[in-house]
Amino acid sequence: MDAAVVGVGELAPQRYSEGRTTLDLVAEVSRLALDDCGLEPDAVDGLLVGPQVGETPQHVPATVAEYLGLRPAMADVVDLGGASGAGMVWRAGAAIAAGMCETVLCVLGNARERGVTPRSPNRNPIREFDVPYGASGANTSYALLARRHMHEYGTTSEQLAKLVVDQRLNAHLHPDAVFRGVGLTVDDVLGSPMVVDPLHLLEIVMPCAGGAAVVVTSAARARSFPHPVVRVAGAGEKVTHRAMSAAQSLTSGPLRPAIQRAYAQAGITARDLDLLSLYDCYSIVAAITLEDAGVCPVGTSGPWIAEHDLTWRGELPLNTHGGQLSFGQADLAGGMSHLVEAVRQLRHEAGDRQVRDVGTALVTGNGATLSEATALVLRRPD
Repeated sequence: MDAAVVGVGELAPQRYSEGRTTLDLVAEVSRLALDDCGLEPDAVDGLLVGPQVGETPQHVPATVAEYLGLRPAMADVVDLGGASGAGMVWRAGAAIAAGMCETVLCVLGNARERGVTPRSPNRNPIREFDVPYGASGANTSYALLARRHMHEYGTTSEQLAKLVVDQRLNAHLHPDAVFRGVGLTVDDVLGSPMVVDPLHLLEIVMPCAGGAAVVVTSAARARSFPHPVVRVAGAGEKVTHRAMSAAQSLTSGPLRPAIQRAYAQAGITARDLDLLSLYDCYSIVAAITLEDAGVCPVGTSGPWIAEHDLTWRGELPLNTHGGQLSFGQADLAGGMSHLVEAVRQLRHEAGDRQVRDVGTALVTGNGATLSEATALVLRRPD
């Protein structure tokens, strides 16, 4: 794919965004991404946004474009839940290849007011066939995945907790991580309240406000920008279901074929990876993704986690920004944070958490409950 990420921007996650709108956050993080690559807004001729802009229920691209002062030749909504950030990047590359535009702003943001819980009034199959029987909300659904993995393969809570702790160690080195400076041990994770058996509170993301954005252009044009080129070497996507009752498996999902396609496009295997930037809304999601990515055999992620250093110092670091579990999950922008971190690592701009000799990274996004998946292979040319 002839595309590269040339600019990134990110807002520090915070528990609440008092007095700020989603459009406000989107504007701020877009400015950061454009400043990062030295572009003015009039250089942007493509725009990809998420579906959740609280100030408008429809016409989202037009609303965001107007607010930012853009006049894009291509604009669209990417609605893939936590996979939206990664999904935007390959779509941007495809639009550029099709001659629709040259430079695409991909942006996600989320405002979060104290005491306000968003509710969807719409009826759909998951509300008809899952919710009435108690399968309501993400916590319950992901707990089913964790329990099934434990039943089939003997995965333990201690192993999953160790993944969370390693990511917290990474977060201590990120200046904007919401849990920076807050210590964590395996005993802390296991001693935190049980939310839905077998998932503890500290294995589950804490909702935050924030935003993230990236700028994508052609790989050839990227050479004229100030930072080292981070090329999108491969991309894959797969959507399989929405409701858990329709899932074909509770121990794997659409990330497996999405990742395999990304590998094939990039001409690599899991053995060629230097960095893992894997979606981690729950500890079990990162564990299952390790298997789907071919990092370890099916059913062995628990022992693999226990035996490997997942911090920035390890042989194959995982989520060096702390992951969403420790950096923070600003709604859909939480998924984009994995992309921003991978770009910073490949540009060798990660400071004290910089991975040595990093050249190839895998970025994944997950929407719904292992339902919508996007995978990207990013590469820094030699």
